[in-house]
Amino acid sequence: MASKDQAIGALIFIVCVVIAVGYLVVLVAPGVISPMIGISAQSLQFWAVAVVVLLAFLAIMFIGAWIGWTMATTPPPKPIEELETEEEKKEEEKEPLEEVKIEPAEEAKTEPAEQDKPEGSKGKKKK
Repeated sequence: MASKDQAIGALIFIVCVVIAVGYLVVLVAPGVISPMIGISAQSLQFWAVAVVVLLAFLAIMFIGAWIGWTMATTPPPKPIEELETEEEKKEEEKEPLEEVKIEPAEEAKTEPAEQDKPEGSKGKKKK
């Protein structure tokens, strides 16, 4: 069984294909649909184009308005000179770090346990 996302995707696909085919029929052969609606073929073609152009125009205007609103409500950045002086002040405030000498851990200094040694080196050799 298909997941919910796949079912929604299939539904969107089918709706888009039906709308695209209907739009092509209206533009290429408006005489097929115009009697069903009761509008002349030329009027149907005009409105099919006008609605699509209107939607595209409104979408572009919405995007432009969104960009304008974002630019109008965003505070301007600080000037570069101000950023440089802040950075210099931060560098002056920093104290030099003391050097820390790290010694190896105690466990690393000791020799491996008796069981870890190769067999020939266990204890003293018997004569």
